[in-house]
Amino acid sequence: MRATVLGAGGVPVTALGLGAAAIGGLYEAVGEDEAAATVEAAWDAGIRYFDTAPHYGLGLSERRLGAALRTRPREDFVLSTKVGRVLEPHDGGGDDRANGFAVPATHRRRWDFSADGVRRSLEDSLTRLGLDRVDLVLLHDPDDHGEQAFREAYPALEELRSQGVVRAIGAGMNQSRMLTRFLTDTDVDAVLCAGRYTLLEQGALETLLPTASAAGKSVIAGGVFNSGLLADPAPGATYDYAAAPSDLLDRAVRMREVTEAHGLPLRAAALRFPFGHPAVASVLVGARSAAEVVDAVAQVRGPAPGAVWDDLRAQGLLPGGVPVPEPVLEGSPG
Repeated sequence: MRATVLGAGGVPVTALGLGAAAIGGLYEAVGEDEAAATVEAAWDAGIRYFDTAPHYGLGLSERRLGAALRTRPREDFVLSTKVGRVLEPHDGGGDDRANGFAVPATHRRRWDFSADGVRRSLEDSLTRLGLDRVDLVLLHDPDDHGEQAFREAYPALEELRSQGVVRAIGAGMNQSRMLTRFLTDTDVDAVLCAGRYTLLEQGALETLLPTASAAGKSVIAGGVFNSGLLADPAPGATYDYAAAPSDLLDRAVRMREVTEAHGLPLRAAALRFPFGHPAVASVLVGARSAAEVVDAVAQVRGPAPGAVWDDLRAQGLLPGGVPVPEPVLEGSPG
């Protein structure tokens, strides 16, 4: 599978990466064997970039991903995790469904973008992963902690990179404005933009993606299904981790009608779309089973008729100036 180097950091990520929130119990529980099989299927498909975070299942995602990767040669894969939420033990019982994860509430999250918090979070992640290093560390959702993130957390990451503890640094968010500031005001290698550059919405195209291209930085596209809506636009589908508004659901249904008229499933168009912009180095696909991984890889294999994008534009479902991918993705799986 094609790999692209993140910025100037020398860290290569495969075109498709595995986002490991789902194996941490996002929305619904996932068994140990099923989680292991998911990572195994990704590896067998040629995926060598894996992304996780302490937030995902209160550390369960990190533990499962680490267990699945520890038997692999460490130099053969790239791993990213995140800092900004420190996990603290909690013995009050209950579950974590209020935060979106079907796991026991064994810990509580505490926001911490201090330098010490960054270092503690990374140390804890390495313990859960059972690995001696991660390649890319991202500041996770600093929306309401921007000044501390820039003043304390980012310099701590820069120091860790200069010491060789990590190879690349960046930020991961569900917005593009602050990510653009990270590109202009710091020396990050990459940013992870979730949900803001998708077939459904292209807010990141206004400033984030052009800024990344001009600076020689990389963008990792996450949330390309807008948390489920573009995977299966049906009643009850989710958008930004909540019930999809009716207007967006209707729009996604219309998109599906167009793509399927060209023999292309909507989820295939959604997975392919971000590759149209040169700043996008990798697209993360979240999967909770081996079957979902196999399906995702199949959706980016083979040709996608160029007319599908033309028809989406003709029906007002895709703006005219938005770049689209080549009919056949270079180096696509298979």
